[in-house]
Amino acid sequence: MRVATDIGGTFTDLVYVDEKGHIGVSKSHTTPPYFEQGVINVLEKSGIDQTSIKTFIHGTTVIINALTERKGVKTGLITTKGFRDVLEIGRGNRPDLFNVRYHKPAPFVCRYLRQEVEERLNYKGEVLKPLNKEEVKEIISFFKKEGVEAIGVSYLHSYVNPVHEQETIDLIKEIWPEVFVTASYEVTKEWREYERTNTTVLNAYVKPIATSYVNKLHDKLIEKQTDSNNYIMQSNGGTTTFEQAKELPINMVESGPVAGIYGAAVLGEIIGEKNIIAFDIGGTTAKCSLIEKGEVKVSTDYYIERDNRHAGFPIKTPVVDIVEIGNGGGSIAWIDDAGSLKVGPHSAGALPGPVAYGQGGIEPTTTDANLLTGRLSPKNFDYEVDMEKVSEAIKATISNYFNISVEDGALGIIRIANSNMLNALKLISIRKGYNPREFTLVAFGGGGSMHAPALAKELGVKKVVVPLASPVFSAWGMLMTDLRHDYIQTQIKRLSEVDITSLNQTWDTLENQAYNQFEQEALQKESVLFTRFLDMRYLGQEHTVKVPVPNGNWDEKTLEEIIGRFHQLHEKNYTFKLEQADTEIVNLHLTAFGQVKKPTLEKNIVTGELSSALKEVRPVYFEQEGWVDTTIYDREKIPTMQEINGPAIVEEKASVTVIYNGQSLQVDEYGNLIIDTGVE
Repeated sequence: MRVATDIGGTFTDLVYVDEKGHIGVSKSHTTPPYFEQGVINVLEKSGIDQTSIKTFIHGTTVIINALTERKGVKTGLITTKGFRDVLEIGRGNRPDLFNVRYHKPAPFVCRYLRQEVEERLNYKGEVLKPLNKEEVKEIISFFKKEGVEAIGVSYLHSYVNPVHEQETIDLIKEIWPEVFVTASYEVTKEWREYERTNTTVLNAYVKPIATSYVNKLHDKLIEKQTDSNNYIMQSNGGTTTFEQAKELPINMVESGPVAGIYGAAVLGEIIGEKNIIAFDIGGTTAKCSLIEKGEVKVSTDYYIERDNRHAGFPIKTPVVDIVEIGNGGGSIAWIDDAGSLKVGPHSAGALPGPVAYGQGGIEPTTTDANLLTGRLSPKNFDYEVDMEKVSEAIKATISNYFNISVEDGALGIIRIANSNMLNALKLISIRKGYNPREFTLVAFGGGGSMHAPALAKELGVKKVVVPLASPVFSAWGMLMTDLRHDYIQTQIKRLSEVDITSLNQTWDTLENQAYNQFEQEALQKESVLFTRFLDMRYLGQEHTVKVPVPNGNWDEKTLEEIIGRFHQLHEKNYTFKLEQADTEIVNLHLTAFGQVKKPTLEKNIVTGELSSALKEVRPVYFEQEGWVDTTIYDREKIPTMQEINGPAIVEEKASVTVIYNGQSLQVDEYGNLIIDTGVE
């Protein structure tokens, strides 16, 4: 049996597939701060025989939570003499350039814990000054006295030659084997000193947290006699082993969300949709990503806590290109100082949760608004819902302030939440030069299908797909993933002067590194596939374009083909190309996939009359229409390929789909809901 679990801010999801290809799902509440217990709870709730689990895949928010909540450990940094302040200096291209009150984000390591050591390499990786090991010993002694629990080591130009970092790590392990330590060359071999150093520090900062969490989860699984191959979802859309995840936890920073994006790409391939906007609404956040021609976009230009006012913190590891905002089912509605209605980014989370949960929540949320307007039914909640308390919360906070009815107050919350989500969808589509009419919106998560039909219509998307098991679709996506590792090596060379033999040798070195890593993960060489990219630019430019390039040995003809591809992609991204200008390689990027056996998606044909799926007719409050008697259907009973016209609501466990007037819905042969949004 193959099982995937995904921890979210409010719920922990589970999807499993057995030997016969049967897929089952389960969902339970997240249990902060003991997140591993939530995993065990959902395993028990699913009713599966835990001793029969052969493959266990896990997605978690533990790393991103530790970073954003500053709950890592006391960390020290050892760096090249003269570079202790690189974390503080950062970059000058801050987003809010003319804000005279701007404050740079405080580094994760205090200045007195950023220690310098004599050593120096040039940009070619040649040793100019050897490592002063006595200084390293003094720094280790100082860190011991200060109670440091983790150390990051980042030296200048170590991405070319890590010899001094390796010597430092060996010395630390010899003198102080108990401390957690991270060297920059282990995390990334990509240039840019500030970004590389910050990534190293963040990995060290969360390494003890990740190790403790993974060990606890592993122990809990052993307690339940689960003898499985265990994997964790990475931010690049692939999985890795528990042991590797403990060494490089920074690769799990977007562990859960990216699985849904990858799952949307897999689903698109199955149903013949290559251009997809993946849209995930959970209890705390909404996430979206654009998939073009079946390709999930991965970037190393990732930031946490970055917005239009704050520079955030860079993480130089491969992450699926994803936009995330603080708007979900548990997002709290509030009035700002200017008297405007806001929704999010603060969330009621799993505890106390929305007012409807009856667990002590007193502030109205998006879930409460959807409940009061009839989109959600009190009968489908795990808790006894007190509708009077829900109504009173919205009335006290919103309706009384604006002197409107409680229904209009609830509808206002939904409209503001939709507006926030629409802005995120525009960021990954229209603002990047894509026409939404050429894409299909795949909506999942507990709230994805509830908001997607309205958002798609406003965005101009013609079709919405709500997958089978949409409330736990990120976990479903994990079942479809392969092992994946990315190897990025900075190697700045002009294409006109490049030594092809040397370049081929570098690719071979990266591929051998991948083979060795997969061998440690018990994967055969014949199961490994490679995809290559070059980060390229015109001579004199600062930033790059990622260009897919051929595998195998290259020759002069290959280089001409690559330069042609670069010109085309540069024109697509920036509307111009300079065919006479010199081109330059910045990074070699090898993606290695370790293919594992994945479940086949079975067809799910339902026969019978549409009337058998009818649950009830209840009033639902719609904008400009007021209360409308709306037919409510049970998703599992809707016959395949029979059409439902809006207004209508389709209910399933933990989710609903709202179909508006002028829209229609059918269930395809795989059990997916296919919605025609009414866009011409």
